[in-house]
Amino acid sequence: MNFSKLIYTVTLLVFTSLAMAQNDGWTLLFDGKTTNGWQQLNGNAEYKIENGVITGVSKMNTPNSFLATTKNYGDFILELEVKLDAGLNSGIQFRSLSTKEFKDGRVHGYQFELDPSVRKWTGGIYDESRRGWLYPVTNNPQAQAAFKVGDWNTVRVEAVGSSIQTWVNGIQTAKLIDDMTSSGFIALQVHSINDAKLEGKTVQWKNIRIKTTDLEKSRMQPNPTTPELNYIPNYLSETEKRQGWRLLWDGKTATGWRGVKSDKFPEKGWQMKDGVLTVLESGGGEASNGGDIITINTFSNFELVVDFMITEGANSGIKYFVDPELNKGSGSAIGLEFQVLDDAKHPDAKMGMEGNRTIGSLYDLIRADNLSDPTSKSKRVNPVGQWNRARIVVHGGHVEHWLNEIKVVEFDRHTQIFGALVEKSKYKDYANFGRGVEGHILLQDHGNTVHFRNVKVREF
Repeated sequence: MNFSKLIYTVTLLVFTSLAMAQNDGWTLLFDGKTTNGWQQLNGNAEYKIENGVITGVSKMNTPNSFLATTKNYGDFILELEVKLDAGLNSGIQFRSLSTKEFKDGRVHGYQFELDPSVRKWTGGIYDESRRGWLYPVTNNPQAQAAFKVGDWNTVRVEAVGSSIQTWVNGIQTAKLIDDMTSSGFIALQVHSINDAKLEGKTVQWKNIRIKTTDLEKSRMQPNPTTPELNYIPNYLSETEKRQGWRLLWDGKTATGWRGVKSDKFPEKGWQMKDGVLTVLESGGGEASNGGDIITINTFSNFELVVDFMITEGANSGIKYFVDPELNKGSGSAIGLEFQVLDDAKHPDAKMGMEGNRTIGSLYDLIRADNLSDPTSKSKRVNPVGQWNRARIVVHGGHVEHWLNEIKVVEFDRHTQIFGALVEKSKYKDYANFGRGVEGHILLQDHGNTVHFRNVKVREF
């Protein structure tokens, strides 16, 4: 072999090796020139291609538009670059579907949120046309600062089994456990607009690639400080186990619970079926059928999660720092209460003071408001027949209520302000109300059908 041919052969091998290393199982989803392998769904906003970039152009009087892959993907790692004009919301669908049976073909499924608003939830996970927000970036300030409006950003989605994780510019933004949909298409969204000033604004995508094999060696190292949200009912992830979470209700038996006025679980009024704990309808009376149930153990500093589903006109509650000795007569046991209520149909929503008996409120004391989203004053409440999530966090005197991962109440139970609120409430005659060192956790029987599941706690 002559020297020139040797040099050529070596050079070819080097470039081939580099190309193989760079590819490493990745596949381009966009060829830089055409929409081959893609189809447009739902709305008719314009998608155009120029210089290796897909540009979506916002348009009035059209629903959300999606440029979707014709192929479905289950487990994968997705990377791309995106640039978004200020004021224009958008997203990247994955594991998404469009079927005649679901809202006449409306696109639905997981969405990597692109949010240039002041709340900065880019990289959060939204469930398009189904459950709404699964992972709003409300408790991850590092992630909120990751996205650069008007500039190119690198985003990453890892969907492996029930684990879904996202990154923006190398910063982890979401860590979700969910198993509703295991496979579906990927789609680029141009969001519908109602403001003519937004017409013509653009969202752009380029360098779209995916990997579907040998995923473990390519996965990013998760940030241990990124909160994990788990939506699989009555199940603890490995991360939750390491963090000290445990199920308070095992999804099957009454282990760990009893009636508030008994040493046994109620023989009537409550039902356990298919992983759901239900207090049954009995005419709306307070603790007049099966009665309230409480944990056998007591708790002091803790974080509690309870998923609940109300029925029309229903009333119930999740209480904590409950002292069964405070009320030996009829009615419910006494403690701080996360209100569970159909605000639209139950009269209690209009009682109390300034809405302090509405869903998520510290019952009869502090009204629940949206404290996490500066773009909205409304609480995020899923409608009757859908699951909502209550989260209660207690550190000493500091207490927080979260409703569907939006903080709605925050207070210190050891302050004079809290004492003044108690003096104006139905609890004024109970000495040291809400200030005990520890107490039981309670699920309330208020005579209406309410479903509970995924009851879990960790102690600090």
